[in-house]
Amino acid sequence: MATRVIGYVRVSSKEQADEGVSLAAQRAKLRAYATAMDLDLVGIEEDAGLSAKTLAGRVGLERALAQLDAGAADGILVAKLDRLTRSVRDLGDLVERYFASRWSLLSVSDSIDTRTAAGRLVLNVLTSVAQWEREATAERTRDALAHLKAEGVLIGGAPLGLRRTGEVDREGRRVVVEDPSEMAAVMRIRELRTAGRSLREIARVLRSEQHPTKRGGSWVAATVGRVLARGHARLAPAPA
Repeated sequence: MATRVIGYVRVSSKEQADEGVSLAAQRAKLRAYATAMDLDLVGIEEDAGLSAKTLAGRVGLERALAQLDAGAADGILVAKLDRLTRSVRDLGDLVERYFASRWSLLSVSDSIDTRTAAGRLVLNVLTSVAQWEREATAERTRDALAHLKAEGVLIGGAPLGLRRTGEVDREGRRVVVEDPSEMAAVMRIRELRTAGRSLREIARVLRSEQHPTKRGGSWVAATVGRVLARGHARLAPAPA
């Protein structure tokens, strides 16, 4: 008896015009593969214009998985594994919930067929490599940010007292300069704190003196605390 599979195709908004991954191209690959491998293709579900970074909102994928749960299919067939998901975590969840033992996962381009030991090995290797790549990227990003912070480069949003200009430095980063009106508030906060005033008292003084906050809100104790807790990065050099 032929294995019953439910096909699944997906394109993101950016991929819509790419013939290599278009919905029509993927459908053709699934039909040809099913014929060649003697699979019973019971249907094809699709998600158009959706990213594979998350499983959320993927109605077509939900329908395909529901057919597995309902016993209408024995596995899912995709043209390529990244049509299913680009998330290592989501792939791991799908493998654990569906493809570890009960149902099959078949991918045309990746030569994955978890009905066989070789197919399961390929899937495990791909998952491991993807996990390594994700962790290595995270490490590189973390090290790069740590280096920039050590150099005094401002990371993230500009705190009260500083603002980014439209100019860029030698490294291509937007130049950060002091904002006089905001810096006056920063200096007033430090002055009042040195004098022993509480955060709530400082907020009350700032409101009465009409010092601006970063986003135009009202001064409260928590806002004052954040200003005191966050030191200013060294200002970036002006462009040559």
